[in-house]
Amino acid sequence: MQKSDTFDGLDRRILHALSIDGRVSFARVGEVLGVSDRTVARRWARMRESDSVRLVGARGPDRPVSAQWIIRVRCRPGSATEVAHALARREDTRWVQLLSGGTEISASVQSWSAEERDELILQRLQRTAQVQTVTAHSILHVFTGGPDVFAAVEVLEAAEVAALTPVFRERATGLTEADRPLLRVLSRDGRAPYAELAAATGWSESTAARRLEALRGAGLLFFDLDVDDRRLGFHAHTRMWLSVPPAHLLETGRAIAAHPEVAFCAATTGRSNLTASVVCRDEADLFRYLTERVGALSAVSDVETGPIMRTVKRAGAYP
Repeated sequence: MQKSDTFDGLDRRILHALSIDGRVSFARVGEVLGVSDRTVARRWARMRESDSVRLVGARGPDRPVSAQWIIRVRCRPGSATEVAHALARREDTRWVQLLSGGTEISASVQSWSAEERDELILQRLQRTAQVQTVTAHSILHVFTGGPDVFAAVEVLEAAEVAALTPVFRERATGLTEADRPLLRVLSRDGRAPYAELAAATGWSESTAARRLEALRGAGLLFFDLDVDDRRLGFHAHTRMWLSVPPAHLLETGRAIAAHPEVAFCAATTGRSNLTASVVCRDEADLFRYLTERVGALSAVSDVETGPIMRTVKRAGAYP
């Protein structure tokens, strides 16, 4: 098959299948989609080799131990790229992005402990000469994003989704320090073989498999299908912060999360108490979204947008 700048119908069906269960066998995907397992494996390998798709393991919320935060860092002109790469090298950051004119960074932080979080937010960033201001917003509630599927790859029928949805027999009670090597490998490759997971943890393959299932069953581990939006026809990416009265926060968050343009939406602390990642086809589509969809939400009192200029780190481990 020749390389293409876009995904065809079968590509999208395979992507949707793997977004439902990142560890599902190619044989099972082929059975549900009506193609051979070799076809599924070949298509997946081609998409991975093109650097347009990545499937990684990510930690789910483990409150109160490892609450999720979004930080906004304003840097001196010409220094934001260096700071962004330093943030990206940390294991506890995801979605490190340069915004607007290249002087602001947005990043998601989920540290292993409160001490590690405070070391970053209260000490390291505050002492960095290139950093002018830091604001940190605790994520109170996620309306969409994380283990949810971005609407652009939702193409399977309900019966196919049901056939691929995993059922877990065990549930872990929490993350432990022993899980750290497991999560580190999965952050690089969500489909890493059990032999590799066993080697990293010192466990047997069966123990690694059981622990992985237990973490997934408890929502402490999920698999994030990270797709290059440009291959899906989307070229305008924006972070959006909104101010909404608390009495209307739930209904407004749900309304925004239902928009097909929204890949992530969460309620946070701070004056702007609702944040979203918006993915549109182009600037004209973004203008339509802001004026027609967001503009129609009467409870929104203020909107700030920050065009994403570059994504330094996405869902998985830093390259």
